[in-house]
Amino acid sequence: MIPTPAHPTLASLADRHRLYEQSVQSPEAEVDFIDRTYRELRCKTARRLREDFCGTAALCREWVRRRKTNRATGVDIDPEVLAWGRAHNLARLDAGQAKRLVLHQNDVLGVEGEVQDVICALNFSYWLLKERGTMLRYFRRVREALQPDGIFFLDAYGGYDSYRVILEERVIQGDTGPFTYLWDQAEYDPISGRLLCHIHFAFSDGSRLERAFTYDWRLWSLPEIRELLAEAGFGRVICYWQGWDDQGQPDGRFVPVEEGEPEAGWIAYLTAERSS
Repeated sequence: MIPTPAHPTLASLADRHRLYEQSVQSPEAEVDFIDRTYRELRCKTARRLREDFCGTAALCREWVRRRKTNRATGVDIDPEVLAWGRAHNLARLDAGQAKRLVLHQNDVLGVEGEVQDVICALNFSYWLLKERGTMLRYFRRVREALQPDGIFFLDAYGGYDSYRVILEERVIQGDTGPFTYLWDQAEYDPISGRLLCHIHFAFSDGSRLERAFTYDWRLWSLPEIRELLAEAGFGRVICYWQGWDDQGQPDGRFVPVEEGEPEAGWIAYLTAERSS
């Protein structure tokens, strides 16, 4: 069927930010991990959280919903994605919750504000910082913005598939029907470490939303990240590795490890503790 104004395609009706939240993010699980890990490491509960590169601020929304004492700050340089977050995620909060969530349009290298219990940079967002000096400056800024016993949460991915030009597909049961999420590692340069990726979405009517998101990153390795965190003045850095179920699928549980497995693809969290 040829689409007409009376019969628009599913792609033309789709909201790319909502599709992203449904296919990539899991704010409830992320807050569970941050909450549990902070308590294990500090024997108390975190209250103040800052999410850098926050995008639609879904994690911030979940943080303030979790407890009445929680406060969240989201930082992103993109006004369009922050506007979407205000219209869709903040609008889902009650008045008391919304008062405890603040969004700032700012560069993470220049953000100022109150010190935090937790600062997080997730979904590999900090890989936008491709120069070593810039990443070191960012890590130092994060450390300065943390309480003396504060913790920085990051994630990373790797494995031999991460160096390949590859297209991965996954069917998502969205809130308006199923769609296909496509992760497209389009280019990788082993000399500079530059990694160019796209997210596409495909729909049951055959329509597609091409390059809904594009990421021009550096593929940072865990040794590089850990060394930069130490150079920035952080103390203990712990790596949490994702496990696998009996069917060989990721089980969503992350446990602290000293060594990882040379898998085709892996995902890990890191915690970096500010040393006084």
